[in-house]
Amino acid sequence: MIEHTTRRIRILGVTVHPAGAWTAQQTRNLTMDLAEQAHQIKFTIRDRGSNYTAASGTVLADAGIRTVLCNVRTPRMNAITERWIGGCRREILDRTLIWNQAHLRRRRRIGSAGAVAAPLALAAAPVTGFSGYCILALME
Repeated sequence: MIEHTTRRIRILGVTVHPAGAWTAQQTRNLTMDLAEQAHQIKFTIRDRGSNYTAASGTVLADAGIRTVLCNVRTPRMNAITERWIGGCRREILDRTLIWNQAHLRRRRRIGSAGAVAAPLALAAAPVTGFSGYCILALME
């Protein structure tokens, strides 16, 4: 969640497969964390994702927070969140270290212009002649 006035980020939780029950629990945790500050929040702007169920809407309504749904395909309606997510993608994910071989292959295929590059292949014979060291050359 992002507070629009202060642009403060509140990370409620992380999961690979968010479900309605998980989202409702994270919403309950948020209202408990806010405690006395909950009356200062008037609206929450959210998308139309299926992980937002009636349970999470009820939790927000009980705290006096009105839910406003984003219109379909209108990224400017929630521009601060869209800008933050875009910034994370550009600043964090584009400059991350390679985690494993599958990540290396995926990053190698996606070129700077989005073109698909050929995967790396090992040379047929090792290149030698460096003081007894054996070096395998990667060919594109």
